[in-house]
Amino acid sequence: MKKKVLATLMAGLLAVTMLAGCGGAASSAEEAPAEEKTEETAEESFVSEAVGDDTIKIWVPDAVVDFTKEQAEKFLADSEYSNFKVVVEAVGEGDAAGNMVTDVTAGADIFNFAQDQIARLVSAGALEEVAPDNAEKVKSENDAGAVGAATVGGTLYAYPITSDNGYFLYYDKSVVTDPTSLEQILADCEAAGKNFYFELNSGWYQTAFFFATGAELTYETDDAGNFTTCNASYASPEGLVALKKMVEVGASKAFQNGSSIDQATDVAAIVDGVWDSEPAQAKFGDNYACAKLPSFKGADGKDYQMSGFGGFKLLGVKPQTDENKLAACDALAAYLSSEEVQLARFDLVGWGPSNLNAQQSDAVKANPALAALAEQLAYTIPQGNYPGDYWTLATGLGDDIRTGKLTPSSSDDDLMAALQKFQDTCISYAK
Repeated sequence: MKKKVLATLMAGLLAVTMLAGCGGAASSAEEAPAEEKTEETAEESFVSEAVGDDTIKIWVPDAVVDFTKEQAEKFLADSEYSNFKVVVEAVGEGDAAGNMVTDVTAGADIFNFAQDQIARLVSAGALEEVAPDNAEKVKSENDAGAVGAATVGGTLYAYPITSDNGYFLYYDKSVVTDPTSLEQILADCEAAGKNFYFELNSGWYQTAFFFATGAELTYETDDAGNFTTCNASYASPEGLVALKKMVEVGASKAFQNGSSIDQATDVAAIVDGVWDSEPAQAKFGDNYACAKLPSFKGADGKDYQMSGFGGFKLLGVKPQTDENKLAACDALAAYLSSEEVQLARFDLVGWGPSNLNAQQSDAVKANPALAALAEQLAYTIPQGNYPGDYWTLATGLGDDIRTGKLTPSSSDDDLMAALQKFQDTCISYAK
C-alpha cells in the first residue's frame, strides 16, 4: 500500500495558496453549464466536522448520505478495520472538489466528485493513487469511459461509481422508423409534422458533431489549475464536415433548439439525458423508446457516429499520513464502488452503474434510458475542464446557425472562417 507522507499534503496546500494568489482554478476552470447534472448542497458555505484519527470522513450527495453510512458501517464491522468509525456528510459532487482544493487537510478522507474536477484535485495533492491491489480490479470491472475519467497521466486516481451523465436519443417509435440515422430521423419528423430537438447552441451538445468527425477540442492545465494549452482542430476538414451537418440540421423544418423534453412541443425525437427519462415516458407513452445517438452522412460521403462528452461520478481517497488509515480508506472506497453497492445505489436512487456486470443486470438493462446511454458512452470522451468563456463562445456559434448567419448556402470559405475564428478564440483562453 502506497503511503503519502505529510510533505505531500503540504505541497498540495502550497499549490492551493499559489492558486489563490494568481486567480487559479476557481476563476479559470469552469464546469459545464446546467446540462451536466450534478447534485449540489443547499448550503452556501460549508463547515466540515473535525474528526479523529480513528474516524473516516466521507462526502457524498444528500440523496445517498444514509445509504453510504449504512454500507460503510456494514463493511467496516466485518473487516479488519472494525476499529474505524465513519462520519458521512452531505456535499454534492459539484462542491466537493472546490472544498477539497481549498483545504485538503480539513477535507473528507473519501469523497464523491464529478470527473471534470480530477485534474485540479491531483494538482492540489487531494487524491491518493488507487492502491495497486485495487487498480487492476477497477480497470477490469468498470467500463472504459469511467476508467479513463478516473485516470490522469496514465495513473488511476479514483474509483468509478457511475456512467450516467451524458446524452442520447429519446424518440416516438410510431414516428421514427430508423433511430440509427440522423437523416432518417429528420425525414420522419418532417413527414409527420413533428419536431426534432437538439441544443445546437450548447458547447456540451455541439461536441456530438465535432468529436464524431475527429475534430478535437481539449484543454490542459498547470499545477495551479490555469489553462496552459488548447488542443484544437475545429478549423480543419473534419471540423468543416461537422459544421456543415450542424447547419443542415438547423435548416430542417423539423429542427427545434433545446434539450429539455418538459419544454418540447410536438416532439418526436430529442437528444437529452437520463434526468428526463420520466417526463420522456410521460410524453411518448406506449411509443416511448431510447437509443444511442444516430450516425450521419457527412458532406465528404463518409458515415460518422455522433459522439460528445461523457460524464462520470468518482470516489476519491485523500492521502493519509497513517498507513493503516490509508489502507482502511482504500478498502472502503473499493467496496463502495463495487458491483454490489453500485447495484444497490441504482435500486435506491437510479444512478447508472459503471461496473460492467452491474450494467448487465436485469434491473439496469430493463431501464431503456440507461441502456441507451451505456451504449452511447462508448463513443464519447470524458469531459475535462473548460474555460467559462468557452461555453459562451459555443452558444454564439450555435446561434449563428439558428439566426441564419450560417446556412446550407454558405461557402466552404465562410464556414472555415467561422471555424478558424472559433478555434483561435478557444486557443486564446489558454494564453
